Amino acid sequence: MEKIIAFCGLICSECPAYLATQNDDDVERKKTAEMWSKQFNADISPEDINCDGCISDERVFEHCNVCEIRLCGKEKGILNCGFCDEYACEKLAKFFEAVPDAKTVLDSVRTSS
Repeated sequence: MEKIIAFCGLICSECPAYLATQNDDDVERKKTAEMWSKQFNADISPEDINCDGCISDERVFEHCNVCEIRLCGKEKGILNCGFCDEYACEKLAKFFEAVPDAKTVLDSVRTSS
């Protein structure tokens, strides 16, 4: 499977929502919904777990539809934030505090391009 990197540096192709969708696996959708509901103190149903990756224009997880990092990247027409002239902006810096691995991924994108 080809690695899909989200605008923020998360790896979509390793995300449980992406994997459950690609495998059309309702058991994994249910497990992911339960896990994320607890983790994010939210009401997420298995039906919410449908995603073709952050860069998709079709099916994305509902949070991704309102994610300011994704919306910015889509507006700029870039593949991910590693390709942005304004890298790493304030939005990303805040995100990296919570998810430092995403910074590592985007830094590697920048050095390989």
